[in-house]
Formats: sequence, C-alpha cells, structure tokens
Amino acid sequence: MDFNTIIVRFGEMSTKGKNKKDFINRLAASIQNSLKDYLDSFTLIKRHDHIFIELKEEIPSLIDILKEISGMYSFSLALKVEDCELDNLKTIALEQIKKEEGLTFKMKTHRIDKSYPYTSDDINRQIAGMILKNTNLKVDVHNPDILFNIEIRDDGAYLFTKTIKGMGGYPKGAIGRSLMMLSGGIDSPVASYLLMRRGIELNFIHYASPPYTSSAVILKLEDILKELNKYQNKINLWIVPFTKIQEEIYNNTFEGYEVTIMRRMMYRLAEKLAKKLHIYSLANGESLGQVASQTIESLYTINSVTNYPIIRPLATYDKVDIIEIAKKINTYDISIRPYEDCCTIFPIKKPKTHPKIEECLKIEAKFDYQSLIDKAIEEVELRVIK
Repeated sequence: MDFNTIIVRFGEMSTKGKNKKDFINRLAASIQNSLKDYLDSFTLIKRHDHIFIELKEEIPSLIDILKEISGMYSFSLALKVEDCELDNLKTIALEQIKKEEGLTFKMKTHRIDKSYPYTSDDINRQIAGMILKNTNLKVDVHNPDILFNIEIRDDGAYLFTKTIKGMGGYPKGAIGRSLMMLSGGIDSPVASYLLMRRGIELNFIHYASPPYTSSAVILKLEDILKELNKYQNKINLWIVPFTKIQEEIYNNTFEGYEVTIMRRMMYRLAEKLAKKLHIYSLANGESLGQVASQTIESLYTINSVTNYPIIRPLATYDKVDIIEIAKKINTYDISIRPYEDCCTIFPIKKPKTHPKIEECLKIEAKFDYQSLIDKAIEEVELRVIK
C-alpha cells in the first residue's frame, strides 16, 4: 500500500494528564532530531491524540529510524486522502488493497470527525462491497490477512494496513536525568537502554585504573555509547581516575571485603559527581544474585554510603534475558571484547556475600579516602559521544 503520512501513537504517554503536552513536545523534538538530515522532506503536525509526519519525499531507512525513538508506542504507514467523499474513498481503497498480499480482509473504520455524514458501519459495508465485487478477496472478521483501517478526521481520511510497534516508554529527558555507572560489561549498556526508553537522559561515569587497565577499555566504552546514541544523540562520558583509591583499598582491606569497599567508593564518587552536575539519581547494571556484591545484604551494605536514589532496571532480569537484549541493541559483541576494567584486575579469592557495615567502617578508617575522592573528581575527564 502507498503511504504519504506516518501516524504516531503515544501509548502510555497518553495517560499523563496535564503533563501530556510537554511529553508530546518532547517526542516531536526527538522525531525532528532523529530526522534532522531530512527536515525539508517532511512536515510534523502535533495533536492531542497523535503526531502526524506528512512526507514530501521519501526518507531512507525511515522505519528503522522511527523504531529507535523512545516515547513512540506504535506508528502506521498511512495514505492521507483529502477528498473524503465516499465514492472517492471506495475507489482509492480498492486501488490500494490490490497492492496487498493475502486472501482475506477486514474493514475497520474509526470516524473521529463525527460530522462526517456516514457512520463507521456504513463506510465498512460500502467499501467492503466494492472490494468483494472487484477482487477475489474474502471477508474474515476474526483472522484476516489484511486489516484495512480508515480514520476519518477533520482534515481528511487516513488509510493504512501496516502498524509497526515502536520503542515505547517516554521521550528523552521526560522523566529526568541520571548518572549511569558504566563498566564495559554486558549488563550496564542494557540497563542504559532500558532507562533511555523510559525517558531518562543519562550521563555516564567510568572508573579507570591505569596502568592496570588498558586504554582499549575506553575505546570499547565509546563504541558501546555510539550504539546507545541511537536512543540519546549526545552522551557525556565522565572518566574518573580510580587507580590510587583502588590501590589503597587492596592495601588496607580484610580478605573478601575488597569488592564491597570498592563499590562503596564508587557510589561515593558517583554521588559527588552527580551533585556537581545537578543530577539527582544514580543508576547501574546491578541485578540480584549474579555476583557476590549483588546479594540483598551486599547491596544494603554498599548502598548505605549514599542517600541518592539508585535505579537498577536489571534487578529482576536473568543473564539470558540480558544477553538477548544486548544482542538486540548491538552492544553484546562489543561488551565481550577481552579488555579488563577496574572490577576484574585484582583477583578476589572469597568475596563476602554477607558483608557488615561495621567491618567496612573499620577498613575505611585506615586511609583518607575522602581526600582521594575529592582529588579524583577534580581530575575527571569528559568525553562527548555524538
């Protein structure tokens, strides 16, 4: 079927009441940004129930681009017909359904413009009759090969047979901002994707420990973030020097507490940077029970160093599901590149699965971690990924 218009639906966004207008404006801005190379090729029209993208010419890879815009529940490839006279609609509908593949069809009309002189049932019957007389198609109201939709609006009729599932969630930045702790493994990019599709704009913090970690890790992170650029066009990556803090941890820590103390320091660093950036939540790729630091007791002990809300979108996911999403968003093959990050450079024989806050405080009293944290934040490096 031919199309000259995209009908964009909001899904969950349509429930947002007084904030709905702001959400629609954000979604419209995201669409325009994603299609910024083709601004002369379309006109964007915002309405309370849908956004319409009226095409002046063909846009390459349009469907693939629209699938990666958060806040878009679904979209239809529609043919807009300004002359809504019923005989004209019958003629065009017959012409268009002949271009579809299938043996059966069903008509579905939605008359948004109630001043239109025919009811939805009248339109369905008359157009279906025309199709039955002039094709070999049969009607199947339960499981048709072709679902032929018509929406009658005040500016014309919209005919479509194809509706495509979008990314869902909310438009970029509609829910707020968060600072994501990015390691370079499989989990944190997937967690980032899930947060982006919920309308959270992310900054990223990475803990670098040269010379123990390679500069190739940073290149790996940049490649991951380039994939995530599909969902957020500009990404700030903050690289925190972590070497001195990590050395002090391993010089002063009881056996088994290394990971716990390291994670507590990471949270302190992330909170300090977030406050500096006026960001009011932290996020990471932690799940439940995958590693020693992800038991409930470990999370409690680690989390006790900050009052910031911590968003853990993978909390209930198992590894198989996480890997499936990573492959879907093209980060899996990058994540498994064999470059160690700060979490893997020092082997831990028996990491504590039930660490105690009191024991952590005894360890942390052995060295001046606060001055090390302050210095690390002063020396943080920013890389912008577009």
